Amino acid sequence: MSETSRKAAFDFMENEKQFHLGFLPTEQSNPMTKHLDAEFAAATTRGVSNLQSVDRKVLEMAQKVFASKEFAKLVDDALATIKNGGKIVFSGCGATGRLSILLECMWRNACVSNAALAKYANCVFSIMTGGDYALVRSVEFFEDYQSFGRRQATELDINSNDMIVAITEGGETSSVLGTLFEALDRGAKAFLMFNNPADLLAEHLERSRKAIRDERVCVLDLFCGPMALAGSTRMQATTSEQLVAGAAIECVLHTLAGLPRLDYAKEFEFLLDQLESSQSVSAIAGYIDFEAAVYRDKGYITYLANDYLLDIFTDTTERSPTFMLPPFRKCDDSVSPRPWAFVKNPTLSTTAVWEKGMNRPLRCLEWSIEDYQAMGAPESVKNNPPAIKATELLKFEVGFENIADRTPSGKDAAVLVTLGSADNASVNGKYNELKAGFAKSCHIAVGGNDGDYNVQCTFPAGLLHLMEHMAVKLVLNTVSTGVMAVLGRITGNWMSYVDVSNKKLIDRATRLISEIGEMSYEDACCKLFEAVENMQKNADASQERQSAVQYVLNELKGK
Repeated sequence: MSETSRKAAFDFMENEKQFHLGFLPTEQSNPMTKHLDAEFAAATTRGVSNLQSVDRKVLEMAQKVFASKEFAKLVDDALATIKNGGKIVFSGCGATGRLSILLECMWRNACVSNAALAKYANCVFSIMTGGDYALVRSVEFFEDYQSFGRRQATELDINSNDMIVAITEGGETSSVLGTLFEALDRGAKAFLMFNNPADLLAEHLERSRKAIRDERVCVLDLFCGPMALAGSTRMQATTSEQLVAGAAIECVLHTLAGLPRLDYAKEFEFLLDQLESSQSVSAIAGYIDFEAAVYRDKGYITYLANDYLLDIFTDTTERSPTFMLPPFRKCDDSVSPRPWAFVKNPTLSTTAVWEKGMNRPLRCLEWSIEDYQAMGAPESVKNNPPAIKATELLKFEVGFENIADRTPSGKDAAVLVTLGSADNASVNGKYNELKAGFAKSCHIAVGGNDGDYNVQCTFPAGLLHLMEHMAVKLVLNTVSTGVMAVLGRITGNWMSYVDVSNKKLIDRATRLISEIGEMSYEDACCKLFEAVENMQKNADASQERQSAVQYVLNELKGK
């Protein structure tokens, strides 16, 4: 290996130990799904049931958390904050950042839809590491810097009337902790939500210990064990956070509206029961086989949706770093490979999609080179600042524009996703009009019976529609993971095509190579950095990026 790769590998091993996270349960393999790839190979329905089984651990956790004094404080402080004229701010990165945006938008949608609650619409905000742009496309390395999180909290003008709920699946994401520390410095009430044992985090990581042991911080430990797909915290970790945080603000909404609160543990259990029914499992498995067949034929999937578009964005964006798939590309980019899956609302323009979905102006980062220098950004960022402004986000054509770009292969599919039997008549009508231009088409109806794949379930009358959003999330998580398992992008229950776009993922990839390749962490790390260097030398912007992990594993196999 070159001296450059060797130095980079040893620098990571010696000087970045704070990102060596194999001791965390959320980074470990779950014994319940140890043979996930084999289960899907045997039968897609078996794989679906195996994936779903781990969600029961979320239920066990939720039953305890909903009865805790910490959850009661979360609800009480949130209600008091709004009544006193303050704002609630959710903060996250990656999956939890997209969740933070979703929670804000769910709140705003509930308020603008109810005249009695309209005055509260501007009471909930979100901080997504990298800004709103990162909802659609991951912003590399931002999560590694507390200074970036502090800057975003400053720009939102968090003050002593406000309340922050920092959400980090692992409990250690630097940018998210940065928002928490900045909010504390400004006198805001503070909550920290994560999915690893608090004592374990405090013992091993100084940045986590500082937050967890701060008496001003109310900690909600949502530990529910390892993920169904090792390290993929977009699954059970974010599911638990969406359930608990969503339940808290739905409780607030119901109190403001004079309505009784729901029994969220009971409602979540009922939802799992329905999703695990033989009919629902068959529907989900049937759709997984449909989507996998499109990809095998080198076709593309275009999801069409309206009210639950942001939920679908969350899942499809996260497929890129999780399974090394091409990310969404902008309308002025004709070189990068098309994303396998894309999302559109075919009834509105791109600008109108964001206006409807957000119910607020876009909140993107407009930072200059001088800003990055002041925050101590790495040279690679200072020399080439990422293009993540609002004008760049609008280049992702998520509205009715340029549908033809999604049908280049002649083997492509339009997939309508609705919630209920009559989610939105206009998007159903547009789907029926557009599907003739695609080689294939189908309709997934979550909670409905008028689709090609009907995941039948009913929901309580919650103002936030929390359980509907939970249902869409659980179904899409199962679908996206299942499709990758069927296509061979999962080894055991490890995402063996993982990207290495930040330090946490470098560590995860190293551990994966070490386990599958049966070698030491040190040797695996050296091979990983060597692979990254070799791949960069031969990179072609028009081709899909190769997984460094697969590069190493294929080399070990002599391929």
